[in-house]
Amino acid sequence: MLAVLPLLGALLFSRAWPAGLAVDPTEIQQILKEAIDNRRTVGIVVGIVDAEKIQIFSNGKTARDGRNVDGDSVFEIGSVTKTFTATLLADMVKRGLVSLDDPASKYLPDTVKVPSRGGREITLLDIAIQRSGLPRMPTNFKPADPENPYADYTVEKMYEFLSGYQLPRDIGEKYEYSNLGAGLLGHILARKSGQGYEALLAERIFRPLEMNSTAIVLTSDMSSRLAAGHSSGLTPQKNWDLNALAGAGAIRSTVNDMMKYVAAYMGLKPSPLSAAVEQHKRHRRYRLPPSGPADPAGQVRGQKRKEGNRRRSRRA
Repeated sequence: MLAVLPLLGALLFSRAWPAGLAVDPTEIQQILKEAIDNRRTVGIVVGIVDAEKIQIFSNGKTARDGRNVDGDSVFEIGSVTKTFTATLLADMVKRGLVSLDDPASKYLPDTVKVPSRGGREITLLDIAIQRSGLPRMPTNFKPADPENPYADYTVEKMYEFLSGYQLPRDIGEKYEYSNLGAGLLGHILARKSGQGYEALLAERIFRPLEMNSTAIVLTSDMSSRLAAGHSSGLTPQKNWDLNALAGAGAIRSTVNDMMKYVAAYMGLKPSPLSAAVEQHKRHRRYRLPPSGPADPAGQVRGQKRKEGNRRRSRRA
């Protein structure tokens, strides 16, 4: 099997590619050229990986007056961050540090009241498979800066919301995509590890896979290679900085680094994450439904949506 990983601005995703299907570099380059020529994006990078090689294709720039994009261009990967959070959970389960059936409340301060219903508590698995009953976004999410909406949403605000929220239905009854849940899960795993979420990612995923251009806080070198987000009209936009909800969409990375991540997930070569990946895959029956909702933390369709009607693209 091949995995194809296109990066449309900050959108990163992998999908199965039929075995034996030839990849036509000329056709791919033509598709990218048309996307740029038709002003659908400013810059685009595509990566293809199989057991034999990695191929990178690109067209456009990091910004109108920026450098050409390539496999080392840095993008906000948005909600693909959630797969890293889930991989951290699987890794910590394999290490015996947490259990999927542990209640979320076990890893939070006693002063925080995690909502429950019918005598059942929300578990780590409930959060990971988006069936916790927690909403997409907390109702006290009121950004001071709509251009960088997650920056001022603190852990204290998250705790306040959880302690006052009543679940609208039984836990596990229904799928509901939740940035709050993913952010909470990342926060819980970081608390259990005794370090910050980014430090935990670096220790368990980034360094073992040699993803040297992947981080949350940009280095000066990564900043020089950063592809700016743009609106649907290709107007440059601010980067988004996620605070308490980092586990939902805070990572910045490159196609070259994400190829390493996809290769590890596909088992194309031995990896320190092999056991965690297999643990993760066992629960993939709880996948997004075919009509899965768009995600304001870095959407499945490559769009970022503000809390309101205005939309902006995370394309380069």
